[in-house]
Amino acid sequence: MLARELGDLGALVRARRTRRLPVVLTRDEVSRVLELLDGTIWIVASLLYGAGLRLLECLRLRVQDVDLEANQITVRDGKGAKDRVTMLPQVVKGLLRQHLERGWRIHERDLWEGYGAVALPGALERMYPNASKEWRWQFLFPQADRWVNPSTGAQGRHHLDESIIQKAFFRAVRAAGLAKHATCHSLRHSFATHLLEDGYDIRTVQELLGHKDLKTTMVYTHVLNRGGRGVQSSADRLGPPSPTTRRTARDDRHNLRWNRKLH
Repeated sequence: MLARELGDLGALVRARRTRRLPVVLTRDEVSRVLELLDGTIWIVASLLYGAGLRLLECLRLRVQDVDLEANQITVRDGKGAKDRVTMLPQVVKGLLRQHLERGWRIHERDLWEGYGAVALPGALERMYPNASKEWRWQFLFPQADRWVNPSTGAQGRHHLDESIIQKAFFRAVRAAGLAKHATCHSLRHSFATHLLEDGYDIRTVQELLGHKDLKTTMVYTHVLNRGGRGVQSSADRLGPPSPTTRRTARDDRHNLRWNRKLH
C-alpha cells in the first residue's frame, strides 16, 4: 500500500496456528444431552451427531437434500465449496417425516397468502424465476416467522438462526451435568470418533466428514477407547494395590512419625 521495498527480512518464519484437540463426548454423554432436547432442536442435534454435519450445513439443508427412501443426506456447498453425501440416521426418520409434513402445510398456507418464496443459491433465482416458491427448494428447518424484503416487500422463510440451536444445546449440556466445554460442533467430533471406535475405515470417515486432507481426520484417533495414542499405560499392568499393601504402607508412615517424635 505504501509502495516501499521491504528489503531482506532474514530468517523470517511464518507463524503456525495452534492445534487443539477436539472436545469429544462419550456415547453416554451424547445420550444424556439428547434426552434433554425435543422437537426441531432434537432433530437438528441428532443429525449433527448421526450424520456428522456442521451446524450451518444442517440448517442450510433444503427439502430435496434429504432422501428418506435412500437414507442419505446431500450436503451442498459445504466447507471448501464441496458437495458430499452422508447417511440419514434411522432414529430420526419418523420425527423428520412428521416435521416435513408440518412444513409442507405451512408452505401451502404461505403460498395461499401470496408468499412462500425463498432465497436460492447462486444465479438460480434469475435462471428459474418460479423455483423459489417450489416445495423442494424450501429450507428443511424454516423460521417460525416470515422475513420481509424491505426493497420489494416480498416475504419468505429463512432457515433457523444458529444461536437458537447453540443456546438450547448449551442449556442441555449444563442440565446434564457435563464438565466438558461441549458445543454443537462436539457432536460432529463425537460422530467421527465413535465411527473409528466401531472399526470403520478412516478413509470412509474422511469422506463422510468432507475433509480434504486425511491428517484432519486422523486427529480423532487420539481417543479410541484408550486415552493418549491408543497405548496402554505401564501403570495399568501393575494392577491396583492390595489391601495388605495399603495397610502396611499406612503402618510404616505411622511408625516413621512416631520415631521422629521420640528423637
